[in-house]
Amino acid sequence: MTDTNIRLMVCDDETHLREMVGEYFTDRGYLVTEAEGAKAMRKSLAIAPVDLIVLDVNMPGEDGLTALRELRRDYDIPVIMLTAASEVIDRVIGLEMGANDYIAKPVDLRELEARVKAALRGWGITQAARTLEKASPGRRGVVALGNCRLDMDSARLFGPDGNEMAMTAMEFDLLRVFVENRGRVLNRNQLLEQAHDRGWEAFDRSIDLRISRLRRKIEANPTKPEVIRTVRGVGYMLG
Repeated sequence: MTDTNIRLMVCDDETHLREMVGEYFTDRGYLVTEAEGAKAMRKSLAIAPVDLIVLDVNMPGEDGLTALRELRRDYDIPVIMLTAASEVIDRVIGLEMGANDYIAKPVDLRELEARVKAALRGWGITQAARTLEKASPGRRGVVALGNCRLDMDSARLFGPDGNEMAMTAMEFDLLRVFVENRGRVLNRNQLLEQAHDRGWEAFDRSIDLRISRLRRKIEANPTKPEVIRTVRGVGYMLG
């Protein structure tokens, strides 16, 4: 057993599967919440946030892809989709909508655990990462991004009101690349290479989605960006 303190939610209409996954991860030190559908998932999240969601695609009523789209409007946490379907298009749509990974049913619990750990590492929200952040007082500088501020040392983003804004490890890596190349136009290939995000290799258009999400956080008017600017036909530039 490990003491991870990671908060995991399992959202699936199959009671047996929820209980099986919940028991497996609880035995390994995770804090597990179960939800029988999208509505219950959102209600639970409003009460207590989690670090990762395992979300079923094929649920009655509101399906998993619809739930994922709604989830991405308000929450910035990793999501692993469960599906009985083997169609590639389902996986592509899910990934383009913001899913971090897919695993097919019947679920191999050891494989699911490995994918959960990989997603958490990529998202930079493990307990070890939190502890390291609190234990590192040295500061490399705070960078202005429009009316927001980015603490480069602690990888934290602060809004105009001074309050911390949720930001994933991948979003920080992207901002770091822009800050290190301020005033220089970067194309997608350069962003892929410098951000070192292997999850983008197959679908480089996901960079556009990440930038769109960053703009909603740091731009005064995301529809008319002035911080991360689009250079038509070339790429993006931090102004």
